[in-house]
Amino acid sequence: MNAQQRQYLFGLIFLLFGFYQAYQGQMLEFSLYALAGLSFIFNQLTSEPKLGGYKKQLVITTWVFIIATGLTFFYLLQFKFF
Repeated sequence: MNAQQRQYLFGLIFLLFGFYQAYQGQMLEFSLYALAGLSFIFNQLTSEPKLGGYKKQLVITTWVFIIATGLTFFYLLQFKFF
């Protein structure tokens, strides 16, 4: 398995675990894992040669997902576990 496929696999695992959390009724955890999975997927999409014309938009989208994941994580730590 090469590094490109691994990024997509990590993103898929995060998304699947997020959907499991949604099934359990824990929507905050779902949003955390869904954002993390989308971050991995969009990060890998930036290195696809066929999407070279959209690289700037993909990088911006990736950073938005990464920042949203971090903020969601801090919110989850602050209000769920403390």
